[in-house]
Amino acid sequence: MGWEQAGQGWGSKALEWAYLVEPYARPANDLVFDRLELGAEDRFLDVACGSGLAANTAKRRGAIVSGLDASESLIRIARARTPDGDFRIGDMFDLPFANESFDVVTSFNGIWKGCEQALREVRRVITGNGRLGLTFWGRFDRVGLMPFFLKIIELSPPSHQQASMAQGDTANVVEQMLAETGFSLLERGTVEVVSEWPDPATAVRALASSGPSVPAIESVGYDAFCTALTEVIEPLCDAELGVRIVSEFGWVVAEPS
Repeated sequence: MGWEQAGQGWGSKALEWAYLVEPYARPANDLVFDRLELGAEDRFLDVACGSGLAANTAKRRGAIVSGLDASESLIRIARARTPDGDFRIGDMFDLPFANESFDVVTSFNGIWKGCEQALREVRRVITGNGRLGLTFWGRFDRVGLMPFFLKIIELSPPSHQQASMAQGDTANVVEQMLAETGFSLLERGTVEVVSEWPDPATAVRALASSGPSVPAIESVGYDAFCTALTEVIEPLCDAELGVRIVSEFGWVVAEPS
């Protein structure tokens, strides 16, 4: 899948993603920024920045903010959230930034197994004493959203099934990916993130906005997709708390070798 097609998928329901899904990553954003010691005047880039939630957090810490995403719709929201940021539509495998432009680069669940070229591009645009932070899905038995992922894999065409399973293995290969692309690991750990919605209908609407859902929706149709996903989500709903799903993220902090 080319970056333009990926951008169309992730941006097909940009408002739902930005307001119903993306806030779940805040604990990971805050932890990684703390470990990176992100601060005032750091030149900062978020790769696969989505609708710019993490970039806005970086701005509030005083950083000079840039972001890149494949989705024009998501970038539009990112620009509204941080009007003085430099947000661009483009390909993370060919970053439209000059060499050594940034002191800190992050990608929150945006660079997965198989995306080593994106890390090579990050290595090109980061300064020699810069810092890199990445997050990715954690151990399968600690990802509360795993029933959702298994359902969309089941409903997707075979080519997308294989890609989804490969991406889920990032935690096991991330150190090798860093070593192969010119980075040295400084730290790694895990953090819990929480996806929460008032009811199953809102949860299904939200999850249908994620990029990995698009092939499944195209394969079986939106209504059939929502029906199948509702059967997965309803057992996870508490009458008093709504739908509240805890998942593990892995994270790493690295520096150029």
